[in-house]
Amino acid sequence: TMVCVGKKAPDFSCQAAIKEEIVNVTLKDFDGKYKLIFFYPLDFTFVCPTELHAFQDRLSDFQDRNVQVLGASVDSVDSHLKWLQTPKNKGGIEGVSYPLLSDVSRAIIRDYGVLCDDENVAFRGMFLLDKDNVVQSMQINNLSIGRSIDEVLRLIDALQFVEEHGQVCPANWSKGDKAMTPNEQGLNEYFGDSSS
Repeated sequence: TMVCVGKKAPDFSCQAAIKEEIVNVTLKDFDGKYKLIFFYPLDFTFVCPTELHAFQDRLSDFQDRNVQVLGASVDSVDSHLKWLQTPKNKGGIEGVSYPLLSDVSRAIIRDYGVLCDDENVAFRGMFLLDKDNVVQSMQINNLSIGRSIDEVLRLIDALQFVEEHGQVCPANWSKGDKAMTPNEQGLNEYFGDSSS
């Protein structure tokens, strides 16, 4: 079954590294929260630590929005722990505090449809789940293309705005911008207001 926007995300059960601990986690452990699951190719690589630090640098912004950030790769939890103990200036991710899932069997990566067969690692897949674990947004980048945390937060803001207000978010919408009612009158009002 392919992962699709509007459908439930696949559940998982695996080990994860959180700071200096190894824990068992499932998707259900984060009930009551929005989830942002991002897959990355490998520990101890090049684009990957920039992304993991970027998520950590904005972690309070995710927490303010009730979003649980989860990183995932094919590495073992032991590899995750070693990487977490390696300083940033040595290519490590010391200071990262959100869970890093270990998918050595590649079962989760296959379930989420982000396995890069050529390299046997994950593409840079990212899945935004609502509180009911329904996929609201998904993005898959090739191995060499990093992600924008600002765009991830914009998507979360849009999702939460739609849930709260029942309006829809037009192109380039950011928190505080005008949204629209999803009908012809709403569209006319939107363009009428934005062109004046």
